[in-house]
Amino acid sequence: MTIDLRSDTVTKPTRAMREVMMNAEVGDDIYREDPEARALEEEIAAHLGKEAALFVPSGTMANQIAMQLHLRPGDEVLVGEHAHIVLYESGALGGLAGAQARALGKGGMFDADDVLASISRNYYEPRTRLVAMENTHNRGGGSVWPLARIQRVAEAARTAGLALHLDGARLWNASVASGHSEAAFAAPFDTVSVCFSKGLGAPVGSAICGSKEAITGALRIRKMLGGGMRQVGILASACRYAMKHQRARLKEDHDNARALAKALRTLGLVVSEVETNIVLFTPPLGRTPTEVAERARKAGVLLSPFGPTQLRAVTHLDVDAVRIQRAVDVLAAISEAR
Repeated sequence: MTIDLRSDTVTKPTRAMREVMMNAEVGDDIYREDPEARALEEEIAAHLGKEAALFVPSGTMANQIAMQLHLRPGDEVLVGEHAHIVLYESGALGGLAGAQARALGKGGMFDADDVLASISRNYYEPRTRLVAMENTHNRGGGSVWPLARIQRVAEAARTAGLALHLDGARLWNASVASGHSEAAFAAPFDTVSVCFSKGLGAPVGSAICGSKEAITGALRIRKMLGGGMRQVGILASACRYAMKHQRARLKEDHDNARALAKALRTLGLVVSEVETNIVLFTPPLGRTPTEVAERARKAGVLLSPFGPTQLRAVTHLDVDAVRIQRAVDVLAAISEAR
């Protein structure tokens, strides 16, 4: 039995989801004739309180479509430290949008004053056009942006004439953990990206949401990036199923993550605060993250080395409490081994 804690992207479609996919009604999405895709887009736009949405293959594409909507070559986006759009999208911000980023704050979050102090004011500086936030924040250990803090940053950005984008790949987790709806989190932003293939457990798919005008532009950019698909309802149906049946259970992932963190602390490991489904922890004294990950792999537990000093474990629907305990047992054995 392999226990895969590398990411919540490793989830497999459930049998019920596969049946929905097999029976999906489909059409050619380039002609905008796929009924499942249209239904998903309408549902997710309504869920987030936006006028329209567009289904895309990946979160990276959703984010980069937003970057091209908001930015022009030579522009600058203000982001949190270790932002996904900067570190984990293969340089697309510069390569495709021709823009650059300036990191603000610590741990992925920043304040209104950080925004106002960072806006370019001279012709020889990059043009500051956009503020992008990530909720939850991956490198922050799945930390949730407080809604009041988002609203303060958004007010400052609006005052300065800046657009706002939310990378909401794990927005569902933020909502479940905080008690605020996804629509409340999305309200201050011009565009929002969300992912169906992480905690929700669909095999493929994300969406970008915003005004009708923005999504009309997004449709063209999606095609330019190679994201135009044909009988995409097979995938969209899985996302619709995930939204309906697998969102509420995210609390189980959060509970499992807290249980894992508590157990790791009893082993003497330093563990980050757990807000959602991501656990960051230090390896046992004298061992490197890569060494621990390799030893755990041989024992059937998959972890991600996360920088030079930490490992990452991400809980998801394919890892129950029994598997969490098995992972703890493996890490305990590694900690005790000489």
